[in-house]
Amino acid sequence: MKVVKFGGSSLADAAHIKQVCSIILEDRQRRLVVVSAPGKRFPEDTKVTDMLIELANKYMETENPSYQEESEKQLQLIVERYRSIAVELEMNMDIVTVIEADLRKRLALRKNGKRHDDGIVREISDEQFMDLMKAAGEDNSAKLVASYLIGLGINAQYINPKDAGMILSKEYGNARVLPHSYETLNKLNDNGNIMIFPGFFGYSSDGDVVTFSRGGSDVTGAVLAAAVKASVYENFTDVDSVYAANPNIIDNPKPIPVFTYAEMRELSYAGFTVLHEETLEQVYKMGIPVNIKNTNNPKAPGTFIVNERMDTDSVPVVGIAADGGFFTINVTKYMMNREIGFGRRLLHILEDEGVSYEHTPSGIDSICVIIRNKNCSVEIRNRIIRKIYNDLKVDSVSLHENIAIVMLVGQGMLKRIGVASRATGALSKAGVNISMINQGSSEVSIMFGIDEKDSLNAVKALYQEFFEE
Repeated sequence: MKVVKFGGSSLADAAHIKQVCSIILEDRQRRLVVVSAPGKRFPEDTKVTDMLIELANKYMETENPSYQEESEKQLQLIVERYRSIAVELEMNMDIVTVIEADLRKRLALRKNGKRHDDGIVREISDEQFMDLMKAAGEDNSAKLVASYLIGLGINAQYINPKDAGMILSKEYGNARVLPHSYETLNKLNDNGNIMIFPGFFGYSSDGDVVTFSRGGSDVTGAVLAAAVKASVYENFTDVDSVYAANPNIIDNPKPIPVFTYAEMRELSYAGFTVLHEETLEQVYKMGIPVNIKNTNNPKAPGTFIVNERMDTDSVPVVGIAADGGFFTINVTKYMMNREIGFGRRLLHILEDEGVSYEHTPSGIDSICVIIRNKNCSVEIRNRIIRKIYNDLKVDSVSLHENIAIVMLVGQGMLKRIGVASRATGALSKAGVNISMINQGSSEVSIMFGIDEKDSLNAVKALYQEFFEE
């Protein structure tokens, strides 16, 4: 069995859905299909997920009469989006009735609360309600695609993630799959139909809808591929290949036919938007190859992500990525290296505040902790700094904002002398100041910390150095 995932751009309108269904039907192994919510039809369009977020926000303000009217208008815009697809597909309009009823049922839960197993009705929190509404995009997209295939006479079936066993941690907007889910999901192998499975969400152990972080339909596909032990996980998007750099920065960047899991993980983390950064975890453990393909050009071979690639000697660097939205906490203390447990106590302060860190470059008397802005509010930052001063008795603590990280990635760097020298030389020529360098122990990547305003120039300089010789 192949697990196949289609992104929002592949499901944006009726023409794309027809193309998706033809791709599914041309290969009998494509029996487990993960779908996203409809994406943009044109650059100025709005994704259905964003429309649902706006609806949720408006509905949470319905105490104001004007917001009641606005939320109803927003609801009708979403229903009309699905209706237009159904009309163009010449489907029975019953599916539109089903979709509208589903949306209204979700809204009603906000107002009326949810009855739990103990018989008590409890209010739905804001974050719980937001996940419930966001998940409606994928859920109703799956119902529509399954209904269309059934109308064509195909043995197709909508799969409810709760019934299938997609059980996630109760972390709204940032859930993780629970280990026991895999055994239950493996039973999908026994289903002889083409299964249409909504991406992006699952259910907590107590039955609440919870979502992965944004873009999480990729993760759904990977979890299912691992659970059913798929021969390959095909991830269809709107590009022929994964490129060595962002095409929005570099004109006609070099396509890369093969990446390793480790290389793609590093690039996804640093801003490659082809895959969600958590996608590869489960398929990596099972050794299942991932094939990135183009819905609009399905015959193109695309890019494979595998355990190993054979050309590491001739191709030391395969990709360059940059991502902003970081800040650093820089700590100095004389004789830090002789103070047993200093690093542990520093990171324990972050743990107490519920903050994860990205990198920790260090010297003998200094250490720098790199953190994503979104993981740490200004209030928490101030508390962390006070605790570092008071608990660790340091000489100084400084906070630097507007930091970007640039990743130079390639397993071949391990065997090639001078890669770091070439990279720093290229950045120097481009006038990019490097505030920190960190090379992982696996030597799959070199990370440069720079000012956010220099990130585009940095990518261009590194691409020219390694790909335009």
